[in-house]
Amino acid sequence: MTRSELIAGLAEDNPHLTLADVERIVSSFFDEMTAALARGERVELRGFGAFTVKHRNARAGRNPRTGEAVEVAQKSVPFFKAGKELRERINKPISAPAAKKNGVKS
Repeated sequence: MTRSELIAGLAEDNPHLTLADVERIVSSFFDEMTAALARGERVELRGFGAFTVKHRNARAGRNPRTGEAVEVAQKSVPFFKAGKELRERINKPISAPAAKKNGVKS
């Protein structure tokens, strides 16, 4: 799902909001999450998961094309851990369609 698909879906589910309103809400949501992570804060969405920042130490690496040794700088990367409810919903078996009896759906 892309950002524009998310916005379109939310606008469809909330006809009282204009597409522009939904775009502003989604942008504000992501801006707030990004700002919190940039401050080193944890962003937790109960039932969905938690976003944190992990720090990667500097290390020696290799250029895959030339094989030359290079120094990879220290960096921070976003990390997501799925919540229990999200994991359960993703792993829930998909129910099979109802069986037909004599050509009639039951």
